[in-house]
Amino acid sequence: MSEEALPPQETLDAARELVAAGRPFSAHEVLEARWKAGPTEERDLWQGVAQVCVAMTHAARGNQVGADRLFDRAAERLSTFMRTGRSAYGLDLSVVVEHARNHIGKL
Repeated sequence: MSEEALPPQETLDAARELVAAGRPFSAHEVLEARWKAGPTEERDLWQGVAQVCVAMTHAARGNQVGADRLFDRAAERLSTFMRTGRSAYGLDLSVVVEHARNHIGKL
């Protein structure tokens, strides 16, 4: 994966494709590049979505504790971002947060 950040919508599209292809850690790398290059005001958005992908990676590897911690952190970051009222580029964060919280404790 390139370390160069894609524009926000392309980042989300690429991350979705990678997750659909069973490559959530690669999706995390795409998202991480975006949060490192993006504005500070969007950091919680990009880090939160990236943490969901790492949580999925931990879950796939059978690491319940790691998955739970990252799903929880992701839900908190995304909830914090939602409270700002800023655009999430069409991503329904309430659904992402709900799914993250529903995965805690379930492999």
